[in-house]
Amino acid sequence: MKYEFTDRFVKSYKTFNKEVQLKFDKQLKYLIDNINHPSLHSKKYDESKDIWQARVDQNVRFYFIIKDDVYILVNIKNHPK
Repeated sequence: MKYEFTDRFVKSYKTFNKEVQLKFDKQLKYLIDNINHPSLHSKKYDESKDIWQARVDQNVRFYFIIKDDVYILVNIKNHPK
């Protein structure tokens, strides 16, 4: 699988500190290799828009769409408690 970042994702990613960015980078590698990797907790977030959610850590989630063989990363944000 390949991946692409939307402008929205890049803008949001830059707001996080280096620690969170490094955690995301690690999780992205897991996503590329295996969407079912246990640390991702991947799940369908919005069925109508075909958006998926995965975990960076307990506080941060990232959102993506799967189109053919490409993960399109659409956003990364703090997870509401």
